[in-house]
Amino acid sequence: MEYTFESDEIENKISFIEKMAGRMREQALKMAYSVGSIGSHIGGGLSMIEIMATLYGGILRFDPDNPEWDNRDRFILSKGHGVLAYYTALAEAGFFSTDELLKFEVSGEFLPGHPILNMEKGIECSTGSLGMGLPFGAGIALAGKMEKKPYLTYVLVGDGECDEGSIWEAAMFASHYHLSNLIVIVDHNKLQYDGPCCDVMNLDNFKAKWESFGWEVTEVDGHNIRDLYHAFSCCTQSAIVKPHVIIASTIKGKGVSFMENNKAWHHSVLSRKQYDQAIEEIRGANND
Repeated sequence: MEYTFESDEIENKISFIEKMAGRMREQALKMAYSVGSIGSHIGGGLSMIEIMATLYGGILRFDPDNPEWDNRDRFILSKGHGVLAYYTALAEAGFFSTDELLKFEVSGEFLPGHPILNMEKGIECSTGSLGMGLPFGAGIALAGKMEKKPYLTYVLVGDGECDEGSIWEAAMFASHYHLSNLIVIVDHNKLQYDGPCCDVMNLDNFKAKWESFGWEVTEVDGHNIRDLYHAFSCCTQSAIVKPHVIIASTIKGKGVSFMENNKAWHHSVLSRKQYDQAIEEIRGANND
């Protein structure tokens, strides 16, 4: 499918999202360092930065001044531990200031280690127990279809999360009810807490599995914003009466050399030396 936008508009949007992703990655590291010995889920947060930047920088329909707008698109972070990317995206989108990101994991504040429903701050759903976000999203999409609402429902899941049976139950449900207003994104970074996904529970051929459940499947480089933007645009404009899944191939710990493809950074603590190196690498990449 071709774009229905002018090329200059596309280029400006992609440039905007790329800069947004750079800021988000740096902010995510600042948040991770700020919690000290508590640690955070850094690797899986960094792997989904470009996905979240593309969604909140150019795809989702929302209004921070009217967060419960009835026709807003719904987004659910099913891999609830990916909040470093989620919260930075919400701040960039204007739901709260970037200064408030340093309230991450502060007792009594609104930015815990897994998201809690807070419509004022743009958080549609409490998640954290893996496998629950897609069932929530499928129900929301069905409600939208039954009520003939224009909103789309987006759910981001982890590839390790796809070991959960509830993911595939919801996938069957969505296919059965022809929920073409449901778009799932899989953060396919190929690592989970216990190690490589292929060793813990081999789900290959991943694309074929989703297709066998009746989904329209797109595979994309999850760090290429142009490709992500194109994939999302195709899904939103598609006339295919099936739920859509975008399998985004990503790198756990993306952007920081000692974190990339290293399962030790699924959840860990940044020392000052590591933080300084990470920030230097991220800023260097942002200036390229």
